[in-house]
Amino acid sequence: MMGPVRGYKKRKKQDKKHDENGSSASGSPQNKEGPLDWWHDFSKRINGLQQSPSKSLDSFQSVFKISRNTFEYICSLVKEDMKTKSAHFIFTSGKPMSLYDQVAVALRRLGSGDSLVTIGDSFGLNHSTVSQVTWRFVESMEERGLHHLQWPTESEMVAIKSKFEQVRGLPNCCGVIDATHITMCLPASEPSSNVWLDHEKNHSMVLQAIVDADMRFRDIVTGWPGKMKDWLVFESSNFCKLCDKGDRLNGKTLLVSEGCEIREYIIGDLGYPLLPYLLVPYEGKELAEPKANFNRQHFATRMLGQRALMRLKEMWKIIQGSMWRPDKHRLPRIILVCCLLHNIVIDMEDEVQDELSLAHNHDSDYHQLICGASDAKGASLREKLSLYLTRILPP
Repeated sequence: MMGPVRGYKKRKKQDKKHDENGSSASGSPQNKEGPLDWWHDFSKRINGLQQSPSKSLDSFQSVFKISRNTFEYICSLVKEDMKTKSAHFIFTSGKPMSLYDQVAVALRRLGSGDSLVTIGDSFGLNHSTVSQVTWRFVESMEERGLHHLQWPTESEMVAIKSKFEQVRGLPNCCGVIDATHITMCLPASEPSSNVWLDHEKNHSMVLQAIVDADMRFRDIVTGWPGKMKDWLVFESSNFCKLCDKGDRLNGKTLLVSEGCEIREYIIGDLGYPLLPYLLVPYEGKELAEPKANFNRQHFATRMLGQRALMRLKEMWKIIQGSMWRPDKHRLPRIILVCCLLHNIVIDMEDEVQDELSLAHNHDSDYHQLICGASDAKGASLREKLSLYLTRILPP
């Protein structure tokens, strides 16, 4: 598969026109609809969409929370699928929906979390059309955009480890693991509702994510009921199985001091076990300085995972609040596509995301469950790191 697309927004577009499906054209502009022309016309027909308070964003960015270049790139990914599966989607006025129209509706549905009826009223569409268009988009993105969510290549991992060490000094760190709950409104009368009832008495689905130093998702697991504890989700994951077999986090060790090598690892909170390749903080309050210092460095680095999940839910609000009776088979696919879109925004170096405030904790009403399991090799690696970070490693 091709790697993440970068630099797309740097292409010169000033002298180009695009047709309504996002492909470049050199024909007569009177016969073509460019993205700027499309938005000028489209924005006149939408009603009551909340505008961003930021004065630095134009109306397009306020509505979609991404740049026009990112929007065009997303259109290019789904172009063929949306064209062949469009089934003649039309506005209530009778006008057929272009590719741009369809992607705009799908992104608004995922980005705002508004109901199908609200989206339909705003865009001049039947709510069933909003549903169908959004699902066509999800189906296309989970296939066409999957190359934006992959475990790093060897060369990419070198850069990632360097960035993590620059954050707060953790050497040979490959990622941060964290989990969040996607809450749902399910009626108590539904036969399977108890399966989805978590420890905070909410119906929810778990999303586990491993992120790199740029807050890009590198591995995700979702679909498990929220009642499943973080460490059990991890232990059941393919990532864990690969690590146990030595097929992941098996890159070069790092010599930090004579006779002291540090292997590749990821870090997580106390909801995970201490393993040879997964380091969690020391428990307790009255800790010796090397351990206390390790916890400080560990926490500062771990915040990258927290912020990535906060940004995911802030950007794609369909998974932020409590979803009304979602299809539990489709929801994991929607979550995946939101993660793909999160990564695309990063890969496109989209600066619009910097305008967004991260005002909420991604799991604000959930208290920490502690795993407590510990592996001797993991404890040894953590001890080496704690000594290294305080520069008191033995010669």
